[in-house]
Amino acid sequence: MESSTAQPKTVADKLDILLKLQNIDLELDDIKKIRGALPEEVSDLEDELAGYQTRLDKFENDVENMEQEIESNRAAIKKAEELIRKYEEQQMNVRNNREYDAITKEIELQNLEIQISEKRIKEGYAKIEAKKEEINTTKELIDHRTKDLETKRQELEKIIAESQEDEDKLAKERESVVNEILNIDEKLYHYYEKLRNSLSNGLAVVKVKRGAAEGCNIIIPPQRLVEIKEKRRIIFDEYSGRILADVEEVEEEEEPKGRRGRKK
Repeated sequence: MESSTAQPKTVADKLDILLKLQNIDLELDDIKKIRGALPEEVSDLEDELAGYQTRLDKFENDVENMEQEIESNRAAIKKAEELIRKYEEQQMNVRNNREYDAITKEIELQNLEIQISEKRIKEGYAKIEAKKEEINTTKELIDHRTKDLETKRQELEKIIAESQEDEDKLAKERESVVNEILNIDEKLYHYYEKLRNSLSNGLAVVKVKRGAAEGCNIIIPPQRLVEIKEKRRIIFDEYSGRILADVEEVEEEEEPKGRRGRKK
């Protein structure tokens, strides 16, 4: 049994649905314009903070590695001191000058190792101090930008809350209209979406007013105007690719009659 409400299939029906979809999208655009650049600013701040946090994690990891290096150098000093004590004991029991000189050389090498390790420890503490300054600077940046982000978020949430009801209503209407056009002409809908996203003003379906297409103000030839009015086929503007949905007649306002001067 056929449905009592047949799906519209004519070109005129398609154009009417596309115009309805275009008007809904323009209303949604207006709502988004009220938010201005806030969504992008919030997103940028979130990315910036993520970058600062990555930097902070790296700095803290660097400090940890430097502290481990300092501990390694301390262990090296301790080991060298133990070896020196061992060599000094051996030095007391040498049998000839050659053994004495060899042990003396080992003691000198261990003393040199101690000096190098102490220098590395000193340099390590200096690096840690410098890195901690960078950590503090980064933490201050994070704190400052977090406050900025919170302010932007609150501002955005307030604007969204004010328009949320209208936006939800329009989104629901749009879903219904999109389903309607998808059931009739899926390719046409995808063309509309692609074209709309490529245009700065979002006008993909337009009317012709005063002989020119909306959005680009290109003059339409008279013969083409007749075809657009007939709505027997989908007609595209050859310059912008916009769908020309209708011709809107604009009544010329009558000019007020000027006062006639009396003949002298």
